[in-house]
Amino acid sequence: MVALVLVAHSPELVAGLRAMVAGAAPGVPVEVAAGTDLGRLGTSAPAVAAALGRALAAADDGVVVLLDHGSAFLAIDIALEELAGPDRARVRLSGGPLVEGAVLAAVEAGQGGSLEAVGRAADEAWRIPKILDP
Repeated sequence: MVALVLVAHSPELVAGLRAMVAGAAPGVPVEVAAGTDLGRLGTSAPAVAAALGRALAAADDGVVVLLDHGSAFLAIDIALEELAGPDRARVRLSGGPLVEGAVLAAVEAGQGGSLEAVGRAADEAWRIPKILDP
């Protein structure tokens, strides 16, 4: 199964999102990295590295990482540098929207989707309309 890592600046945001994902796809491993050691908004490379390590240990088929916005990528980039080649090859970054992407990726993972299929579900989540044309 593919696991997810959710990287965000707000611990409260990812706590709620983790609950949504668990409701949509029970059993899909989800790790989070959010906030700073001082309880502030932000991200940290050590927290991301720890979440990646836990997710890689829980998932035979790899890990899809989603983030809230661009500056979280700096923490992800640093954390990825610490991974050995085989583990790095099992991590796929998604540029899709955090909330919709996480839910769709979890559903795909829960159905046994491959790392590429789960990542593609997250990437393409932005295409889903949120409102109908009036």
